[in-house]
Amino acid sequence: MSQAKILVTGGSGFIGSGLVKALVKAGHRVRVLDDNSRGRPRRLTAVENDIEFVAGDVRDAEAVSRATAGMDEVHHLAFVNGTEFFYSQPDLVLDVGVRGMINVIDACRAHDVGKLILASSSEVYQTPPTIPTDESAPLSVPDPLNPRYSYGGGKLISELMAINFGRKYFDRVLIFRPHNIYGPDMGFEHVVPQFALRLKRLADAQPTGVLRLEIQGTGAETRSFCHIDDLVAGVMAMRDKGEHLGIYHVGTMEEVSIAEVARRGAALAGRDIELVHGPLQAGGTMRRCPDISKLQKLGYKPGVPLDAGLKPTVDWYWRNAELAPKT
Repeated sequence: MSQAKILVTGGSGFIGSGLVKALVKAGHRVRVLDDNSRGRPRRLTAVENDIEFVAGDVRDAEAVSRATAGMDEVHHLAFVNGTEFFYSQPDLVLDVGVRGMINVIDACRAHDVGKLILASSSEVYQTPPTIPTDESAPLSVPDPLNPRYSYGGGKLISELMAINFGRKYFDRVLIFRPHNIYGPDMGFEHVVPQFALRLKRLADAQPTGVLRLEIQGTGAETRSFCHIDDLVAGVMAMRDKGEHLGIYHVGTMEEVSIAEVARRGAALAGRDIELVHGPLQAGGTMRRCPDISKLQKLGYKPGVPLDAGLKPTVDWYWRNAELAPKT
């Protein structure tokens, strides 16, 4: 494809920054809209002289409109993720998610931007009916009283808006559903960094012997962790070859238990662990593993197995433990 002018909302976030760097490398002109409330400018250091950064909140319609002016396409990633926020601040999660999506669509229509890529989530399935799960599985908000579903519900609404406005007002709309993306500097609210930091604290306090690591649930719960490099490769393949109104899973089919992830993390420190089981939060899902065959038909091939991606990720968190929010 020829050079395009692309706005990335949430571009200093973990996934957004990875995508920004790939778009710059591909020769596109990239503008980032982010208020850095959760994004981190350090993630864009490598391309800071190659992009235009616009400070703004995606909930601010005027800011979104100004950032969208003159663009050829918009990649909308701005959202509040991290399970702890789903439970503690569901109103914020929905406000950013739904109001942000409305503003993006309105701005695209106002400025004749005909191409939109939306980041959705595996959370739209909640408890998938089949494993592996393909894109035709029904979406669900099982209990509106459970704040966990603020995130999946907001993503579901965003998908509905993208598809239905896309039919009438856009030339090309694409949606990707990432599955458990991980990598260095991914934030501190997710299972891999939380395990890494807890293991470091335990190992520092107890130089020898078996470490007792507390986890939610039994550890039998499974996920399919996808490295950020594979996520970016998948989105770029979708952007190049995906069909209008197409929905694509980006992930791997390497399904592993949470207990196994913890053990592999401990092994990187040369330590054995004993898992201490705790309650699983309401709305937790026992298994997730995507069927990625639809994206594979576009040339996508995951290249970073969990063992290869876990070590540099854990190493980053051990080196940068001081960046973690103080509790």
